[in-house]
Amino acid sequence: MGQLLRVQNFNVSRDGFGAGEDQSLERPFGHADPGAMFAWAGATASWPMRTDPGGSRGLDDYFTRDYARGIGAEIMGRNKFGPQRGPWENLDWRGWWGDEPPFRTPVFVMTHHPRPSFTLSDTTFHFVDDDPAAVLERAKEAAGGKDVRLGGGAATIREFLDAGLVDTLHVAVSQVELGCGSRLWKSPDELLDRYHLDVVPSPSGVTHHLFWRR
Repeated sequence: MGQLLRVQNFNVSRDGFGAGEDQSLERPFGHADPGAMFAWAGATASWPMRTDPGGSRGLDDYFTRDYARGIGAEIMGRNKFGPQRGPWENLDWRGWWGDEPPFRTPVFVMTHHPRPSFTLSDTTFHFVDDDPAAVLERAKEAAGGKDVRLGGGAATIREFLDAGLVDTLHVAVSQVELGCGSRLWKSPDELLDRYHLDVVPSPSGVTHHLFWRR
């Protein structure tokens, strides 16, 4: 099938929002509570930030464990990288993840205000001002034959969907309502003209939506 552009483990509320409003340094997801949104993943044995032994196995753990499989590069929107807007006031901000980002691949951050690339541990961040197709081409080249993960946020995923570039999507729908924010969809049915869909409920309460191209 060649290299794929994959959305994996992207979380939305049951009313279709991937994040709330009023993002800030203290609240990366705005008024949304990430603990409630991502509880299903944080409870798994394979959760990468787990510090205690144990955790659940089964369906949710399968998706958490599969997150990095076959991925050679990531694309994300600027709001996933940080809360700043407009021109960079300084270059001290290097993402939410500290000195050991979880990506371990090249990461392409889409922004209208590029800045120099930098490397933290085994992750290199590149800042690109280009259309989705051109950014995907760069990411595929950097991925060295592996797939590219589209990490979000919702507006960035929607941009790539509307450009017809996404091959597969895994969206986890949590039983949380946000009412407003950054919306992925009003209903997953919006994508059924282009994608097949399997819907798989989990005992954790989250519902996994798996899309692949028709």
